[in-house]
Amino acid sequence: MSRKTFLLDTNTVITLLNGDTKIKKDFPITEQTDLFVSVITRMELLAFSGLTAEAEKCIRDFLNYNTSVVSINSYIEEEAIKIRRTGGLKLPDSIIAATAIALGTVLLTNDRTLLQFNWPKLQTRSIF
Repeated sequence: MSRKTFLLDTNTVITLLNGDTKIKKDFPITEQTDLFVSVITRMELLAFSGLTAEAEKCIRDFLNYNTSVVSINSYIEEEAIKIRRTGGLKLPDSIIAATAIALGTVLLTNDRTLLQFNWPKLQTRSIF
């Protein structure tokens, strides 16, 4: 069986950490899955002003033990610029979409704007 890779959007990580029971039964995360998050997602999760110490530990543990954090490189930067300029997404969403494209993987998101966004090489999927 070949390994699968997914990039998790910020809202997907929050959904997973909250243990939402509406997640699809055929949700694609298994032991044969590599999970990635953009550095933007990491920043969004940890920069929340009302974050408790317990929630911060939970987020850091999830990121450290379950995902690989992808930094912004020149390819992601240029792709994000194109997406932002012509696609109209907000800059953080543009960077996250560009990261999925750079990895050649599916972006798991609950964001309707991203799910409906049509961009070459961008693949999205909802966990619901």
